[in-house]
Amino acid sequence: MITRREEQVHGVREFMRGGKKQVNIAELSAQLPAKMRLFSVLTLVPGASIGYHVHENETELFYFIEGYGRVRDDDREYYVSEGDSMATFSGHGHAVENTGDTDLVILAAIVRD
Repeated sequence: MITRREEQVHGVREFMRGGKKQVNIAELSAQLPAKMRLFSVLTLVPGASIGYHVHENETELFYFIEGYGRVRDDDREYYVSEGDSMATFSGHGHAVENTGDTDLVILAAIVRD
């Protein structure tokens, strides 16, 4: 199944999970397998963030496509940039913030356990 760029659903989430500013979301596929909840590109404008949250019964995977940011992985913080990836497994939490002066672009997938 192909989902063309013009068929992808685009949206904006303000203050995502208690974060700052807005996150632009492009849903990459018109259909997802039953165990997949999300397959999207997230774009955080400079200064935007996704607030800390814990995943239960699912895993979220991030691949950082471009930009620069800071992530919280449970109780530790790391700086991330293009080419880095992150996995947040069930029972663990994370947050992400764009600390750069250009967009932070992330490929995100959530898979249910």
